Amino acid sequence: MPKALFLDRDGVVNVEKNYLYKIDDFELMDGILDVCRFYENQGYIIIIVTNQSGISRGFYKENDFKHLSEWMIDHFKSLGVTITHIYHCPHHETIDGACDCRKPEPGMFLAAQRDFDIDMENSVMIGDNERDIEAAMRAGVTTNILLSHDAMQSNANKIVRSLRELL
Repeated sequence: MPKALFLDRDGVVNVEKNYLYKIDDFELMDGILDVCRFYENQGYIIIIVTNQSGISRGFYKENDFKHLSEWMIDHFKSLGVTITHIYHCPHHETIDGACDCRKPEPGMFLAAQRDFDIDMENSVMIGDNERDIEAAMRAGVTTNILLSHDAMQSNANKIVRSLRELL
């Protein structure tokens, strides 16, 4: 069973920009490629799990998200990193009602577990929000890292201010 490095997208993989969907606006977070290479070298597969309520809110379309995701996978591959899959939740609870995929619900993690037979107990999540950590924990991920400049406490195992702290 493979282990996974689960990553939130906005604020972990790329610099947070509200409702990012354009390739021209995409900017990698400092250290993300090195973190991905580090975990890949230890046998982890890389899975991105991202809330994308901008789709439900009408800021961009599902096709815009798909286009950026395909570009991201190719871009990372050109830099020597394989993203196995990108899961997303297009919903927003006030528009669509409750769903099982919007973090803090564990649906995207559980879908990845089913699709790739992932060893959740030995997998790792890096998120920039407590809802990322909660979703991963609810899915059985036991190593959770919160990337935050100002969090003083978290349910995560570790809080880091920079991805470089993980190297």
